[in-house]
Amino acid sequence: MDQDLKKKLTRNWFINLQEMICKEIKQIEGEKIKFLKKTWKRDKRKDEGGGCYYILENGKVFDKVGVNFSEVYGKLSKDFKKKIPGTNNNKKFWASGISVVMHMKNPHVPAMHFNTRYICTNHGWFGGGMDITPCFDDAIIKKFLFKKLKKMCDSHDKKYFKKYKKWCDEYFYLAHRKESRGIGGIFFDYKKGTWEKNFRFVRDLGINFTQIFKQIINLKNNKGWNLKQKDIQYFKRGRYVEFNLLYDRGTKFGLQTGGNVEAILMSLPPLAKWK
Repeated sequence: MDQDLKKKLTRNWFINLQEMICKEIKQIEGEKIKFLKKTWKRDKRKDEGGGCYYILENGKVFDKVGVNFSEVYGKLSKDFKKKIPGTNNNKKFWASGISVVMHMKNPHVPAMHFNTRYICTNHGWFGGGMDITPCFDDAIIKKFLFKKLKKMCDSHDKKYFKKYKKWCDEYFYLAHRKESRGIGGIFFDYKKGTWEKNFRFVRDLGINFTQIFKQIINLKNNKGWNLKQKDIQYFKRGRYVEFNLLYDRGTKFGLQTGGNVEAILMSLPPLAKWK
């Protein structure tokens, strides 16, 4: 299979998944809730791709949720080129992906994040994952999440879950705070090898994320909460902001390749606090 067809198939999957996730969110919130839709171009003067993102704020369930699709291409800067594997003498790149961040109204429902992407330089690779950030210790959510992810990973390769869970724990770590952002999930990057096998895994992760966020919301959204618990949530969101601005690869990649700032920073919560 040639690279152009691989790009087309992954791009179309990310667009379809974006529509699927937005549809599920609307069903949770109710049909009267409207997404704000924005499209953007990487460079308005020439064809270097762009994207489309949906934002929903002040819902009954979601304080803020963003669902972003992008397809960008062009030349890498000299400095950034050194940080991207497989470039060698090739400055050109192509990248497409989908990212989702959910900040919930009820503090008992964790913030949830999902991302999958396909990047091409001299060769192509997949990356992504999903993780959740509860405000409070919750053994039920933790058990449910890892059982679901392990089952999904094991259906592709028995080594995936342990490897990608460990990678997630190491990645979503705030070194300056010496603490984890949340309870983790799975994370992977530079995933090469058999393209068809990897693409099946990426698609399966997207479908499982859709099931997971719906089930977690159903489990926890009816639990009562108070202002003190909401305040704890705001401080937890502060940690979320710190990670995304200091460490997140997707944020850095988007900003350093001329992506849309609003789309890149859609992951930030509407309100957060610091002591």
